[in-house]
Amino acid sequence: MQLRPKIRLPTLLIGVNLAVLIIAIVGIATVAIGLLLELGDDQGLARVRQGVAIAQNDVQRSGNEVLTTAQLLAERPTLARLLQTNDQVALEDFLGQFQATSELAGCAIYQDGQLLIAVGTEIPAMPALDNRALLLDGALLGLAARVPLATDPSVIVAVWIELDQQYQAELSTILSLPVAIVPQQRLTNPNDPLTETQAAALTTNTITDSYLRDQHHYIASAPLLASTGQPIGVVSVTLPDTQIRNSAQRLSEVLLTIALVGGVLAFGLNLLVGRYVGWPLRRLTMAAAQIGRGDLTTPVAPAKGVEVGMLAGTLEDMRQRLRGLTADLQRQQAEANAILAGIVEGVFTVDRDRRIRYLNQQAASMLGIAPEQAIGRFCGDVLQPQLVDGVRPCEQACPIIHARFRGQAQATEHLQLLDGRRRTVIITSAGDVEQNHVQVMRDETDIETSRRLRDTILATISHEFRTPLSAQLASLELLLDQLPQLSTAQIRQLIVSLQRGALRLTYLIDNLLESARIEAGQLTIRRSEIALDGVVEAAVELMLPLIEQRRQQVEVDLPYPLPNVAGDATRLTQVFVNLLANASKFSPPDTTIAIGGEVTSEHLLVWVEDEGPGMPPSPSESPFRLFVRGRNEPEQSGAGLGLWIVQSIIERHNGRIHVPARSLGTRIVIELPRGTDEDFSR
Repeated sequence: MQLRPKIRLPTLLIGVNLAVLIIAIVGIATVAIGLLLELGDDQGLARVRQGVAIAQNDVQRSGNEVLTTAQLLAERPTLARLLQTNDQVALEDFLGQFQATSELAGCAIYQDGQLLIAVGTEIPAMPALDNRALLLDGALLGLAARVPLATDPSVIVAVWIELDQQYQAELSTILSLPVAIVPQQRLTNPNDPLTETQAAALTTNTITDSYLRDQHHYIASAPLLASTGQPIGVVSVTLPDTQIRNSAQRLSEVLLTIALVGGVLAFGLNLLVGRYVGWPLRRLTMAAAQIGRGDLTTPVAPAKGVEVGMLAGTLEDMRQRLRGLTADLQRQQAEANAILAGIVEGVFTVDRDRRIRYLNQQAASMLGIAPEQAIGRFCGDVLQPQLVDGVRPCEQACPIIHARFRGQAQATEHLQLLDGRRRTVIITSAGDVEQNHVQVMRDETDIETSRRLRDTILATISHEFRTPLSAQLASLELLLDQLPQLSTAQIRQLIVSLQRGALRLTYLIDNLLESARIEAGQLTIRRSEIALDGVVEAAVELMLPLIEQRRQQVEVDLPYPLPNVAGDATRLTQVFVNLLANASKFSPPDTTIAIGGEVTSEHLLVWVEDEGPGMPPSPSESPFRLFVRGRNEPEQSGAGLGLWIVQSIIERHNGRIHVPARSLGTRIVIELPRGTDEDFSR
């Protein structure tokens, strides 16, 4: 049962977009307001830090002014004259007038360390330093300076001012910020945030600032140092946070208003976009459902809009690719079926339980069973492998089981078919593919027969070597034991026997080596202009001792003149040696072996004819195949190499060999092309 969605895609898009928009607006507004407040705090702290630095510099400037005032007073001629006349009343009036005009808190004159006269506030205690502005400690902080009189250094002029409320008010007017100068003795409340900030400036000897949130003030404090370098007070500048907080609040209200208006507009746009996108998406959903049901013939209609249009185009491309892939898969499956039907090997697949799931026609033919009769059956019941020690190999030596752990396994099985025939096969089992195993079965019955024939041939060759070697060994032992008693004729007879044995071994070894070269593809032909009658004569001379042993004769009747041919004299001599040996072996004693020939316009024919029983016609077995021996093999059995070597050499000379049908005897005809000047010049 197909569940219908409860929420439509346009509604979901609108809801998701609105949720994202609201979250974004709230997040941006929160971050923006926080940043505005943080920026306002930084601005407020920067203003008070700048103000306290200016106030600190102004205190230093005031100290320099006090020093300048003291120097002016010390340089006044009137002061020097009044001191000489010792007129106390006039001197006091002069100092009072100077104090008023210079806006000093007080001034005094010392002579030899003793106070002569003073006007203004109480004289503060000043260190004995001259020509320097000093910051004085006390209930009120003040600035003072002592300068010696130019005409009488024993007379010291001292002036001072107090950093009182008036001074602080003037600084506040200059900075447009409240300024307070506080002595160290008044910083006694550690729980007061204001006092804590001022005390921190004294402790660190640097400018400190802080935002007093509970008191709604920004404050910055700078230390004021005495002449000894010790801090004795602080100058503080404060700023109410009302102005900065009000500006941040107005910006926040504007930001929230913009966000609200943007949210309303976004809701309207989302509603329109949802309706615009929804219908094309529903059409694409229907098209995707058709493709999912296997309908690859109906094209996907194009859609409006860039993204939806791209989606429709992509879906159409996917449909076309799926259609092409489906066609390719069908074609590949047809090709695989054709390959499985055309290969020589039998192929079958089994499942996890080794039950046959597929069997091609070649495997069915090998097993002598119809494919439908094998499907679903246990593979061992179909193949019927030969028992090993009374146990079927399926239980212990199954290649399918081994392939599950090794990835691939191979085994040679001897099968017992339903019709009683036996068949030798090599089964190669591939690894596990989705719990299925593919088996390739190659018929080795003919190869097994060839192996048995090879073993027989090897036994025959061993016998062929042993017979002449035994004869040679007997002749040698006889010569060794009875040489003084033997006559010349007897010695000659033994040596001729040794020669025949050596010739027979040489003939057999040459055939074995030549067959190995042919099998390895290393048989080379060194062509030159040769006289074929000379080749025949050399072959007859080589084989004459063996032929005479059987009391046989060789008659050579070749056309004269015999044209030359382009070929390898050594290989062609070997051809006629094999033909003469074959004719001598199959002919009875006291018979004649004839060598004849014929010349045509394009070819040169030479044949070797014997008086043996002849070759019976056999359409299924050619006498020129490897290891093929005659059915009427005499006691000097051969290895089945001679005629095969002859055919290989003649074919490499662009010739051919054949055996005409005869009622008595055997004639083997060799046909070679006549040599041309071009052949001889190569």
